[in-house]
Amino acid sequence: MNIDDAPRLGWWQQTWRLAAAAAVGGPAWLSTGVLLHRQGDGPGPWFLTGDPLVALGCSTLLLWRRRFPLAVALAVTLASSVSVLSTGVALLALCSLATRRRPVEIGIVGLAYVVASQFSVLLYPVESPPGSWWALLGLPALTAGIAAAAGIAVGARRVEVRSLRERAESAEREQTARAAQARARERNRIAREMHDVLAHRISLVAMQAGVLDHRGDGLTAEENRVLVRGIADGSQHALEELRDVLGVLRADPDRPEPPQPSLDRIPELAAEARASGLDVTLTTAVPGEPSDVVGRTCYRIVQEGLTNAAKHAPGAPVHITLEGTAGGGLEVRVRNSPAATASAGAGHARPPASGFGLLGLAERVGLAGGLLAHHPTSDNGYLLSAELPWPGPTHERGA
Repeated sequence: MNIDDAPRLGWWQQTWRLAAAAAVGGPAWLSTGVLLHRQGDGPGPWFLTGDPLVALGCSTLLLWRRRFPLAVALAVTLASSVSVLSTGVALLALCSLATRRRPVEIGIVGLAYVVASQFSVLLYPVESPPGSWWALLGLPALTAGIAAAAGIAVGARRVEVRSLRERAESAEREQTARAAQARARERNRIAREMHDVLAHRISLVAMQAGVLDHRGDGLTAEENRVLVRGIADGSQHALEELRDVLGVLRADPDRPEPPQPSLDRIPELAAEARASGLDVTLTTAVPGEPSDVVGRTCYRIVQEGLTNAAKHAPGAPVHITLEGTAGGGLEVRVRNSPAATASAGAGHARPPASGFGLLGLAERVGLAGGLLAHHPTSDNGYLLSAELPWPGPTHERGA
């Protein structure tokens, strides 16, 4: 056990430990004085003054036992050979050293304590019965063993407490990290939903507003009315969808979320884009209905493709192709040609690009188990495609 592992001791903890050491050494010192007095020799001046002074010095030295455990324990133990009152202090030093649980150090100080006790017998020759030599060796060895065992137990308890504290701190750190990750995932989910809801609508509204601003003088009243109505409807739809997202975020966690758009709403999405001025062609060859996850992902892919086309290639034809069968996968392609003219592109008020649409879409496709690809085409257009898994009926029943 390291010194740093031991808790710091306050004044009260220091006081009661020294008091306990005095409670052990005091009776030994008094009984030795009584025996010397009965023998007629009487306690000498060293016993009455030198012995207590040495014990006081050892008690003071004991305050540094945490910083210099082995040196203090050896010094106090050797000093106890000329001071009976220092017996308790020596045992306390041995107990404190044993908390480190190092057998060599414990053995050295324990042996020194037994040897020092024999010098005390020579310093204060108290008469003892014949054949009691085993008691003169056994009693110091027993007390040293008890002190060492108590110190080892205290040291083991400190290590256990420290281990439990470290585990608790580690669990708290892990819990904090998990909470931070959960918050980050939730923020990403909210950002992705907000992007999916608003980017498409706002892009169409911006495109219509750009046409109205660029060609306002050359449009008929009916064309102006259609564009204004499209801007108003697009803005209203964007607000409604935003309200739905915020309602989900604020709702009771146990409350189910409203149904999400799926594959069957892609024709409606294309029709809205055409009404907003995009030249959209939709080709579908998808018999059956895939799972909700695949259908929703397919819808978001088409939505992102139309959004990007409205942003970066206004007025360009957009071709949407859906192909696939159950058991063979589902392929989605959104291809737009380059913008018709440079001036047409310049006349449209484009919303600022966020740069997160394709990143969020790649995450969606990855979670669905598919592959996403997007790159420019040879005619300076752009292609957004994805391959999504569509397990067959046998696989679905087995699952």
